[in-house]
Amino acid sequence: MPDLAEAKERMLKEHLAARGITNERVLKAFREVPREEFVPDHLHNLAYEDMPLEVGRGQTISQPYTVAFMTQLLDPHREDVVLEVGTGSGYQAAILALLVERVFTIERFAELAQKAEKRLGRLGYDNVEVIVGDGSRGWPERAPFEGIIVTAGAPEVPPPLVEQLKVGGRLVAPVGKGVQEMVKIVKRERELEKEIYPGFRFVPLVGEGGFKDA
Repeated sequence: MPDLAEAKERMLKEHLAARGITNERVLKAFREVPREEFVPDHLHNLAYEDMPLEVGRGQTISQPYTVAFMTQLLDPHREDVVLEVGTGSGYQAAILALLVERVFTIERFAELAQKAEKRLGRLGYDNVEVIVGDGSRGWPERAPFEGIIVTAGAPEVPPPLVEQLKVGGRLVAPVGKGVQEMVKIVKRERELEKEIYPGFRFVPLVGEGGFKDA
């Protein structure tokens, strides 16, 4: 069994910092969150390798670099309320929980949502709320949000998510089928500012504003 502490430090140095993750708050959150708690027991030895891992129901926990890249792109502030679409095992939500005031996260599979909720509660991330639903519709009851992060690929950024973003808020989402582009949107009073970063791969976002099946 590898030394997970050593593996984590290697991840931070080689897979994150060396590849452009410079936000110190983001790096600190990655140091604090035990990724091994968010992967199946038989994959603990791979927890800090830079690869996606299966977490059940055909879903994955994204590779650490991708989670870090998206988190840094989101530019989270301590006072933010953030929506995550695609809870999975809860790892991204745990990272965000250390960076913002409140995290709301939506998962379409009840089994995964329930496990993530228990896991997050057991580990003390008490500023995260999990629900089961169609994440492409967002969470209008809790909107508007300073940040929205989507952890599954959609054919386009779902319009309800843009609507639920505060003016000045940031949205990060992979768009496309197969290999996707990471899209960052900043909502201004009269326009949307967009940045695009190619070369990502996610499971599909299934729902009204995503793909119809997967």
